[in-house]
Amino acid sequence: MPTIDTQAVDRQSRLDRELARRRPSSRFRYAAWVAWVALAILAMELVGGPVYLVVVIVSGLAVWVIVEPRRPGRTAPSPRHELVVMVALYALVVGLLAVAFQGFGTEHTVGLFLTFGLALVIGVAGPVYYTVWVQHRPLADLGLTWGNRRRTVLLALLFAGVQFSITLTGYDLPRPVEWVPLLFMALVVGVFESIFFRGFIQARLQERWGDVPGVLAAAAAYGAYHVGYGMGVTEMVFLTGLGVVYATAYALTHSVAVLWPLLTPLGSFFAQLEGGDIELPWASIAGFADVLALMLTVLWLARRRIRRQAQVPDKSRQSEVPLPEREGHPTHDLAP
Repeated sequence: MPTIDTQAVDRQSRLDRELARRRPSSRFRYAAWVAWVALAILAMELVGGPVYLVVVIVSGLAVWVIVEPRRPGRTAPSPRHELVVMVALYALVVGLLAVAFQGFGTEHTVGLFLTFGLALVIGVAGPVYYTVWVQHRPLADLGLTWGNRRRTVLLALLFAGVQFSITLTGYDLPRPVEWVPLLFMALVVGVFESIFFRGFIQARLQERWGDVPGVLAAAAAYGAYHVGYGMGVTEMVFLTGLGVVYATAYALTHSVAVLWPLLTPLGSFFAQLEGGDIELPWASIAGFADVLALMLTVLWLARRRIRRQAQVPDKSRQSEVPLPEREGHPTHDLAP
């Protein structure tokens, strides 16, 4: 019968207690990440391009090393086809955007808008269908939840306020026809980006690979998807850094409400104003309203299906519980 080295056990126990004593409190961790996101948004006024990406990654990793306790790797199982679905939807969305903006272009307005709108709708309908109809998981797994409502609202106002202070404060807006349609576009695109990149891609990559790899991979996907709009490498590298910031903000609440309808639409709206390369007529508002209506219809159908499933007891519906919340698979988030 093997003997137990009691002295080694005692030493390990003392070491564990010492590490626990030195481990930052959850409130300190939370405050550190909130401050980092706010400062990273402010940094956009000082640096851009590849430099911004480097600043974001280096500072973010520094905060991670300082405030995050050492955790075991994730053990939550992920379906093999999940990654295939993510890649397929991503390729389809980016391909449609490339057809819209680089194929049709502004010379073929109808084709551009129809293809652009289709990409946005698929970017919402695809993740919702896969999550609710295929995986039998709730819409909360796509970030479509308030979480802690008070915390989410406060963070949304804080981050949007910081963004507004460095972009639109004192900005002389042009004629309404030159900016109101752009604002509507930013709001609708923001719905797509929040659900597709944060609630779908980021959340599942974090489940599959862990927090840091998942956030970085989702941010890279976010930056690279702008190739569909015809953006250059420098712009996409900058947007990858911004994607890390948005991903961290999302991880604080696991709710897309921390990003939309304030933070991400504000950034997109300002970028379109500064770029000045997109001119939209008043009629485009009706088109974007139609796209938004289709998105909301998909969400309504998904919610109705979830309610119907809830009325039918079925042991197989245990899979509807979000994977990170199941026993043995603790959620690794940044919230206290």
